[in-house]
Amino acid sequence: MRAGSSTCAETSGPGHAYADLRVANEALRRWIVERAGTREHGTTHEAPLALFEAHERAHLLPLPAEPFELRETRSVKVHPDCHVVIDGSYYSVPYAQVGATLDAFVSERVVELFRGTELIATHPRALRKGSWQTRMEHYPAQKAAFLERTPQFCRSLAERIGPATSEVVGQLLADRPLDRLRSVQGILGLVETVGRSRLEAACRRALAFGDPRYRRIKEILNAGLDQAPLPESAEIVPGAVLVGDPSESPATSTATTPATAPTYTFERTAAELFPEDVRAPAATAATAPTEVTR
Repeated sequence: MRAGSSTCAETSGPGHAYADLRVANEALRRWIVERAGTREHGTTHEAPLALFEAHERAHLLPLPAEPFELRETRSVKVHPDCHVVIDGSYYSVPYAQVGATLDAFVSERVVELFRGTELIATHPRALRKGSWQTRMEHYPAQKAAFLERTPQFCRSLAERIGPATSEVVGQLLADRPLDRLRSVQGILGLVETVGRSRLEAACRRALAFGDPRYRRIKEILNAGLDQAPLPESAEIVPGAVLVGDPSESPATSTATTPATAPTYTFERTAAELFPEDVRAPAATAATAPTEVTR
């Protein structure tokens, strides 16, 4: 082997300059076919190319579709956020694996994560440090829904439902959006049970009475008030001030503070409606004893 390598180096190595790899390979091919492959081999005393054609060519297999890649193996721990860290980048695995130690097979293009002989997850290799390779199905269902329905996603979905729903979501997310996000997700989730038209009507009514929170909208729907006409004086006020806990959600909603009570004007006075009740206090005051100071 050493002698063969020396022959190759002396023939096509030092002292030979090539324009590129293609030209070098072509020169090496000619050398093999015209010289090295036809000379008498020192051990077999036969021409290498003749032996190859007679015994070896028929046993060759086609090259694999993908080039062979070197892989590095290392142990990694699954963190509480359902990710492992490899070379400064983050790769998700199913949440059931949190706390487990996995075997990571890292190649140039792919990262494979095994637990024993079981393949847990496969990801494309991150191109730079700090990248996240996350598959939402690796999270618990409630966590995935929270992460997928970002504030921007919720605004877009609300616009497709209707202007009143969009206004409700806009008001809730205008201040401390992350605190109100769960409540917004709950409101938009109602569309799956009541449909777009009823949710839009309930949001319109909640806005008219100045309380566009999840609990109030749910109560309107449960009572069927979304199908009742709004009072003529009701008016939707964009950006109305919300009352109560800003982080209210379907799971943590509390009693709401009522909006400003309406005022009424009667056509007849109280004395006309209740003459005896009005005169009695006056008579009592007139007959009450007066304190005399000496």
